[in-house]
Amino acid sequence: MSLFQPLLSYEISSRDKTLDLSSPHIMGILNVTPDSFSDGGQFNAVEKAVAHCQKMIADGATIIDIGGESTRPNADAVATHAEIQRVVPVVKAIRQHCGDSIWLSIDTSNPIVMQAAFEAGADIWNDVRALKREGAIAVAAELDLPVMLMHMRGEPTTMNNLAQYDDMVSDVTTELMVRIEEVTSLGVKREKIIIDPGFGFAKNYDHHCALLTQLEKLQALELPMMFGISRKRFLGEVLTKSGITSMMTTQAVERDVIGVTAAVFALQQGASIIRTHNVAMTQQAVSLWSQLSAYNHR
Repeated sequence: MSLFQPLLSYEISSRDKTLDLSSPHIMGILNVTPDSFSDGGQFNAVEKAVAHCQKMIADGATIIDIGGESTRPNADAVATHAEIQRVVPVVKAIRQHCGDSIWLSIDTSNPIVMQAAFEAGADIWNDVRALKREGAIAVAAELDLPVMLMHMRGEPTTMNNLAQYDDMVSDVTTELMVRIEEVTSLGVKREKIIIDPGFGFAKNYDHHCALLTQLEKLQALELPMMFGISRKRFLGEVLTKSGITSMMTTQAVERDVIGVTAAVFALQQGASIIRTHNVAMTQQAVSLWSQLSAYNHR
C-alpha cells in the first residue's frame, strides 16, 4: 500500500449539508464534563466551551465532538437531565456564535440526549456503544442523521475483562459488520454509518499494535472510518516502553505528538476523520499528508 494512497470516495449528509470524506477531516474534542481523563472541568462553562470551539475551528476542525459524559473506565454515570443540561446549551451557543457550517457531533449513548441535541442543532451521533441503549436505533433511524458506530465489548466498567480475541483485527471487523447489519435491518441507513475501531476500548497493548498496523483491513466494510486515539493509555504505554526516562511517566496532555504520529498511520490506511484534543498540531500533519498525497497522484 502506498504511503499516500488517496482516501476512498465517501460523503455523509445531515440536514442540508454534505461532508466530502474523500479528503481528511479533523474532529475537535470538546468535553463539557468535570471528569474526562485529560481535560475534565476545563470547558464546562458555555462561554469557555464556545471559545475553545472557535479556536479549534480556526485551527482547522470541520467537526466538533461535544461530550457530556465521560466514557473513561470507572467514570460516574450521568443522569439524562444532567447530560442534556451540559450539552444542549453548548450546542445552541455554538450555533449562535459559529454558524451552521460547522458540523456538530454529540458523544453520547443516550437517545434522549441525542434527540434534544439534534433539536438544538447537532448533526452527528457519535456512540461508543453503537446504538445498544434501549431506543437508540429507533431514534437514529427517525432522525436520519450520520451515526458513528464504535467497536467495544461490554461497558467501560467491564470492557478490560473482555479483551480476548482469536484474531484481533478479524474479530473487530466481524463484530462491526454484525452490528452494522443489525442497525440497518432496523431502519438506520447504511450511507449514514461511519465506523470507529474503538481504540482504548476492550483492547490491550498488543491489540492496539495489531489494529494500528492492520487498520486498512477495515476497509472491507466499505464505510468511512473515524480514528480516535488522542491522549489514550496505549500511547502512554508506548512511551513507557521506549525506555527513555523522561517519557516513561507522561500525563495524558503530554501525548499529543505521538497521537498525531498515530493519526498519520491511520490516514495512510484509509481513515477519513481524525478525532483529537489538539487540532492545531493534527492539522499540521494532515496538511503535510494531504499535500504529499496530491503530489504523488498528480
